[in-house]
Amino acid sequence: MAIWRTRCFTERAAERKCRLKPVKTSPLHQKHLDLQAKMADFGGWLMPIEYPGAGVLAEHAAVRERVGLFDVSHLGKARVVGVGALDYLNSQFTNDLNRIVDSKAQYTLYCTPEGGVIDDLIVYRNSAEDFFLIPNASNTTDVVATLQANAPSGISITNLHTSYAVLALQGPQAHEVMQSLGVNPVMDYMAFAHVSIAGCDVILCRTGYTGEQGFEIVPKVEDAALVWDAICEAMNPFVGLVCGLGARDTLRTEMGYPLHGHELSLEISPVQASAGWAIGWKKSGFVGQAALRAQKESGKVRTLKALTSLDRGIPRAGMKVLNSEGAEIGEVTSGTFSPSLKVGIALALIEPGYEVGNEVAIDVRGRACAAKITALPFLPSHVR
Repeated sequence: MAIWRTRCFTERAAERKCRLKPVKTSPLHQKHLDLQAKMADFGGWLMPIEYPGAGVLAEHAAVRERVGLFDVSHLGKARVVGVGALDYLNSQFTNDLNRIVDSKAQYTLYCTPEGGVIDDLIVYRNSAEDFFLIPNASNTTDVVATLQANAPSGISITNLHTSYAVLALQGPQAHEVMQSLGVNPVMDYMAFAHVSIAGCDVILCRTGYTGEQGFEIVPKVEDAALVWDAICEAMNPFVGLVCGLGARDTLRTEMGYPLHGHELSLEISPVQASAGWAIGWKKSGFVGQAALRAQKESGKVRTLKALTSLDRGIPRAGMKVLNSEGAEIGEVTSGTFSPSLKVGIALALIEPGYEVGNEVAIDVRGRACAAKITALPFLPSHVR
């Protein structure tokens, strides 16, 4: 469903004027309006950024301490089927799908021949001939079109972006919420299963974007409201909160997780984003392999580092990183106030030669604010 808007909000909820254009909405759109959520354009979808009575800080804390539920239905969905699907996708994506078995998911990237990133995505392996993909919202069309253009005969790629919703139940009590719904929550990290919630068939995957234990739930669009209501009710005894994409951003930044368009893009490669762990260097070949190998071996590109503010300055994307002489050595890709650490934190692409423990400065609106290069993640991960 498309609606028309005359203005939109950035992810930070700052108003700005924008051109009249259509925006897609989640199948849970009316639920968010009923809750008076602050809505924003996110990848061409009008999505909740925060909810009144809680806000980003409270929603962030709920996920770190208890449990929270996100609507992330803007994420893409696609299916790849056919004899040879495994080999085909392995020739396209960076990670090695032979590393996982059926009913497991894998994080991977889709690169250009030059090493830029079309998208980063999750691949669900149903079988060697059947895969379900979760790309980013604004990149789904490009991912599907590129896969279709390169596919050999017998491989079918279908865009299912508006056929499914995606919910994310995240936090230390997510397992207990699932158990109260009659679902066995015992699953390995990155495993998935087909289960029933509120009488609806869904895909349940032990994944997330927050650094906490949790699940991503994929119901059909027509079942989304029933599944959402059931999970919301099941969260009540645990004082869980519905959460917007504002909290999702602060949570992922604390973990150092990349966001396409910030830490990854057609100009920022997986090598620069320190995502080499998601590259199957030993497999026979994939799009962009030669360019990425050359970057890795040269050691001359800017790479992603974590920064912690040493004063009250709050880093934001686009701010310059400076050395002790005031020379530019990098640029912030994501920055925010960390609700958990109570300081400013950032991810930044920085020139070679700067390591954990080095002090630098961030140009915050003309003021050089002290910061230190920090090991990632900023907080311990609890995903496993």
